[in-house]
Amino acid sequence: MKIVSLCHTLIAGLALSASLSAQAADFKVETDSQLDGRFPNAQFANGFGCQGGNVSPHIRWQGAPADTKSFVVTVYDPDAPTGSGWWHWVLADLPASVHELALGAGSEPGKLPAGAVQFKHDGGQAGYLGACPPVGQTHRYVITVHALKVDKLELPASASPALVGFMSYVNGLGKASTTVLAGR
Repeated sequence: MKIVSLCHTLIAGLALSASLSAQAADFKVETDSQLDGRFPNAQFANGFGCQGGNVSPHIRWQGAPADTKSFVVTVYDPDAPTGSGWWHWVLADLPASVHELALGAGSEPGKLPAGAVQFKHDGGQAGYLGACPPVGQTHRYVITVHALKVDKLELPASASPALVGFMSYVNGLGKASTTVLAGR
């Protein structure tokens, strides 16, 4: 009897896993702010030795889980020579009705959707900080959209990118990522 019950539990778990995998496969994020998989100068920083436009990328996503109540969007460089990467953009509390961020939404006043909150990037300011890898290096910039089961994260403005990431994980229903390269 216990073996039959264990088999039923295992089958149910496999079915749930397959269902979640199918949902995850439907959740996709993409950006038009790239040329052949690389950020153009517009998405580079205007500082730290770079002379780019510091314009946040256009990002759109589709196929989020049905119960999504809000989104978190991040841009992260895992290759930064810090030992912990570099957060370039951390944006939370995007309503579930939002599925796109316009070019410049994180770098130009008034372009964010109502209710969205920008947290400090690793340069210490709220908003978008463009790519600026060291000369001679190409880095990966991972754009991730987290679908959450809560309307808002309810975090203080001083929350670190790591805390936003932790709360996104705790409240997450799924996530989708795309990677864009940048080098100089």
